[in-house]
Amino acid sequence: MPDPSTTQQTVPAPFAAFIGIDWADQQHAICLCPVGSDRVEHATLSHTPEALAEWKAKLIERFGGRPVAVALEQRRGPLLHALMGSEWLVLYPIHSTTLENYRGAFLPSGAKDDPGDAFWAADLLRHHHAQLRPWRPDDAATRTLARLVEDRRQAVNLRTRLVQKLTAALKEYYPQALEWAGPKLSAPLAWDFLERWPTLAAVQAAVPGTVREFYQQHPCRDGEAIEARCQQIAQGQALTADAAVVEAGAMKTAMLVGQLRAMGPAIERYEERIAELFGSHADAKLFASVPGAGPALAPRLLVAFGSDRDRFQKAAELQCFSGAAPVTVCSGQSRWVHWRWACPKFLRQSFVEFADQSLSRSEWAGAFYEQQREAGKSHQAVLRAV
Repeated sequence: MPDPSTTQQTVPAPFAAFIGIDWADQQHAICLCPVGSDRVEHATLSHTPEALAEWKAKLIERFGGRPVAVALEQRRGPLLHALMGSEWLVLYPIHSTTLENYRGAFLPSGAKDDPGDAFWAADLLRHHHAQLRPWRPDDAATRTLARLVEDRRQAVNLRTRLVQKLTAALKEYYPQALEWAGPKLSAPLAWDFLERWPTLAAVQAAVPGTVREFYQQHPCRDGEAIEARCQQIAQGQALTADAAVVEAGAMKTAMLVGQLRAMGPAIERYEERIAELFGSHADAKLFASVPGAGPALAPRLLVAFGSDRDRFQKAAELQCFSGAAPVTVCSGQSRWVHWRWACPKFLRQSFVEFADQSLSRSEWAGAFYEQQREAGKSHQAVLRAV
């Protein structure tokens, strides 16, 4: 096992130094290995803009602006944002599993600490940087679009969770509202209904003409359907007479409806900005022409490939990186195939959803899907295969 204090630099490189960073929320452990020296320097760095700026200034002064290689365990995050603007810092994001396996080759006991992790990151980089690929960020437009499409999807997922919570809340004290408030709890009709009549007692106390007028002012103008609902409201029976359950349920419903009402315009703003950025992107026509992409998936496919055309040398590299390609584990007579667990989940989901959309637009995809389903494969398994 190499001794951190005496390990020699054995691989010539065009760098002035190799740095490993074990990042954390408040402060980072740093290991610096100058090229041409057997010195290994350890330090800690506070995670503040001022401390990071001072640290970079000292590196420039010490190494005269020559390139410095930096290994860190992240592709996104505040530390990467702070470092990426300095062209003389060549960043190498190292996967945590890669670093763990490298450290384990010399420390089979599994012992670890932050300074040690910083050392092993620097050591991996200075001895094997030729086998690693430096990080080259996409252009600003692509990076912005990448963040927006992922944030928009998270907002949609949050809205779905809120709808699920609202559904569960209504089932506890006011289940009739799941029908009377309309088919979608994520729609303004439902929000307006529940804000106006948050309990069965409230809607039954309303004048029938007021209820009819409410529905007529919303996308529900079927006279027979409105009369049927008014009849149901008049004959409705309370699920529970427990005032504690009803009061708490009504307050929770009001809270969730308020959150859902705020989510709608926010998601619309995301979609408007995504459409604007995508429409002005140099690669927009290419990805918009992909059958089945559509306004939601086309921007996601664009950012999946990125603006750096040298990032992936062949399709298999992108498949492996995204987790779309299966992982085969063979040992002796055993063989196990599973999907990749440690991968960019949103990126993988983009390809899975695109595969789903391609089934009706691609003959071979549709035929392959039917063949695999007849063979007993699950829907999701076949989508991953497509």
